[in-house]
Amino acid sequence: MIYALCLPNCIIAVLPMNVMRRNDVEEWANAGNLPEVAIVILNWNGKKFLEKFLPSVLASTYPNKRIVLADNASADDSIAFVKAHFPNVEIIINSSNEGFAKGYNSALSQVNSDYYILLNSDIEVTPNWLEPLLYVMENYRNAGACQPKILSYHQKDTFEYAGACGGWIDSLGYPFARGRVFDDCESDAGQYDDVAPCFWATGAALCIRAKLYHDAGGLDPYFFAHQEEIDLCWRLQRLGYAVFAVPLSVVYHVGGGTLPKGNSKKTFLNFRNNLVMMHKNLPWREKWWKMPCRLALDAVAAWRALLSGDTGFFTAVAKAHFHYTGWIITGQIPELPFPDKKNEGWYNGSLIWQYFIKKKKKFSEIVVRK
Repeated sequence: MIYALCLPNCIIAVLPMNVMRRNDVEEWANAGNLPEVAIVILNWNGKKFLEKFLPSVLASTYPNKRIVLADNASADDSIAFVKAHFPNVEIIINSSNEGFAKGYNSALSQVNSDYYILLNSDIEVTPNWLEPLLYVMENYRNAGACQPKILSYHQKDTFEYAGACGGWIDSLGYPFARGRVFDDCESDAGQYDDVAPCFWATGAALCIRAKLYHDAGGLDPYFFAHQEEIDLCWRLQRLGYAVFAVPLSVVYHVGGGTLPKGNSKKTFLNFRNNLVMMHKNLPWREKWWKMPCRLALDAVAAWRALLSGDTGFFTAVAKAHFHYTGWIITGQIPELPFPDKKNEGWYNGSLIWQYFIKKKKKFSEIVVRK
């Protein structure tokens, strides 16, 4: 699998992207002159996760790293605990709970580094997880962001919902991933172990060029949480950069630590943010018909839930549509170019049709590689 890697106005190289070996990464890391990476963990009342998982982050073998705890005005004793037990961890305290998006924007405005890694507090990392990510970012210069392989902390042979092995999106804006389609997570048998371009990298463990994060506008604070990383990765691609999944790097994610599955607020944020993201990033030639289609499909899902007795889901979707309508009036659309071709990770078909009608539950059944 060969890809032409390019930045705006500049072709960098044609490189084999699926043959990265551990020995290559180790040789690169041992050569020295490594870029600095700031691992920034956003925390809100997460002492139990910090106590459990922060030691694994500190044990990361990559030498040129700093670890920053960005606290969203926690009410527990997270800060006192970290100061007492992990004095080498830098601490930034936000004045209020600003959510995932604005919380990171506020914190990262105070962090100078070559690269950022946005890392959830409920992730256990493996010792050499950083080296493959930085190897890709340094050697493939059009890489704007990348992610590790995300496996479930509770089922370590199974992909985890939040990103699995690289995020994709279908023609109507439904996100899925290599190893996860809707709520179906596959077992990891090495079937997605190639380094591959994707459409979005998980916000649970997002590696991104620091300057590019700010140049692209950071995470959209309107989103608060959920799908803000997809929106950011979409904007990176509109600027001419690529997003990669790097499965040689492995982490384990608990998931659902702040808003568990089935939570009405989570449903509201997912539906609202997905509509806003599409409206922001689709060209008008697609937006004029895709947005009505999405609203109609959302309505079908909402009424189906109501008829089955789930009034919370119905109310959350209705609220999401109401807020999306308000955003159209007041929101801002980024003035960025639209690529002539769809980016890697774009599935030019209907995930709804493949999953619910044709009963295809695996990524490899939907996206067939020739």
